[in-house]
Amino acid sequence: MIDLRSHAAALETTAKVGAAAAGSGAATWLGYNYLQYQARATRQRIGRPHARPLRADGIYLGESLTPQRYGQADLHLMVFGDSTAAGLGCEIADETPGVLLARGLAAETGKRVRLSTKAIVGATSRGLESQVDAMFIAGPPPDAAVILIGANDVTSAQPPRTAAARVGDAVGRLAGSGAAVVVGTCPDLGVIAAIPQPLRSVTRRWGLLLARLQGEQTRKAGGVAVPLADLLAPEFLAAPDMMFSPDRFHPSAAGYALAAEQLLPALCDALGLWRGGPIAELPTVSATAESMRPMVRARRALHHLVRRRQDTDGSALVQAFPLGPVPAQVILDAAERQQT
Repeated sequence: MIDLRSHAAALETTAKVGAAAAGSGAATWLGYNYLQYQARATRQRIGRPHARPLRADGIYLGESLTPQRYGQADLHLMVFGDSTAAGLGCEIADETPGVLLARGLAAETGKRVRLSTKAIVGATSRGLESQVDAMFIAGPPPDAAVILIGANDVTSAQPPRTAAARVGDAVGRLAGSGAAVVVGTCPDLGVIAAIPQPLRSVTRRWGLLLARLQGEQTRKAGGVAVPLADLLAPEFLAAPDMMFSPDRFHPSAAGYALAAEQLLPALCDALGLWRGGPIAELPTVSATAESMRPMVRARRALHHLVRRRQDTDGSALVQAFPLGPVPAQVILDAAERQQT
C-alpha cells in the first residue's frame, strides 16, 4: 500500500496541508503543530523496510504451484503501480497480488497466463508514465493490465485531480493498445490504526476523494474501476493482526487475497472470460471505517447517554441535530449530567 520510507516523511506534508485547511489564526497554528507531531511519531514507528519486493514473473497454469519461466502463453497479464501492486508485506511470491490474479485467471479460463510485474515500491501516479513507457519498449502490450496505486499520492500530498488524471492517461494508453485494464482505486486509509487521529481522518478524506476521481478517469479512458475503499473493512478492523503485515501498513497475505477476490471477477469480465454470476457493485466508502470516525463515535455515546437517562433536554438536542454532527459542548454537557 505505502512505501514506508516515503510514506513516513510524506505524512508530514499531508499534516501541513490538513492543518492549513483546518482554519485560521491560532486554531491553524495549533492544528499544524499537533498534526506535525503525529506525523513525526508515526515516522518513528514505521522505520525502514529491509525486505526487497518478491518477484514472481512467469507463466501460470491454474493449479500448478511452480511457474514456467519460458514458453508460450495464451494471455499476458501486467501489473503496474506501487508497493501494493508489488506485494510488499508478503512473505513468499505466491502471496503477491500478481500471482494470485495470474493463477486465478488461469484457473478461471483454463489458459496459460504470463505474469509481468512493472510495479515499483514507493511509486506515485507520477511514475505510471515511465512504467508504461518501459512496457512499450520491452515488447508488445499485454492482453490485460491491473493498476494498483494511490496511497503514496495521498501521503505525498499530490493534488487528487492531477493524480487521478495521470491514472487516466495510463489507462488510456494501455486500453488504446488493446489491453483490458482494471484499476484498483485508492483504499480507505481510515482503518490504518497506526496513523493516529486526527491525522488519520485527514489522509482518509484525501484518499476517498482520490479514489472517486480515479474511478471517473478510469472509466472515461476505457478501463474498469474496482473501488477498494471497503477492502480493509470490516475484516481489517476485526482482525488487524491477521490482515496487516508486521509493518502495520501493508496488507498481509490474507489482505492481498481479499483484494484479489475483488479484482479477479472484474479482470475476467473485462477480458470477456468471466463464467461466474453477476458481478456485485462494490462500495466506494467503507461503512465500518465511517462508523469509527470520532464524531460518529461521539454521537453514538450521546445517544447512549440519552437512552439511559431519558434526559428531556438531551432528547431535544438529539432531535435538533438529526443528521449533522452534534456540537462538542452538547456532548460534554450530556456527560456532566450523566455523572450527576
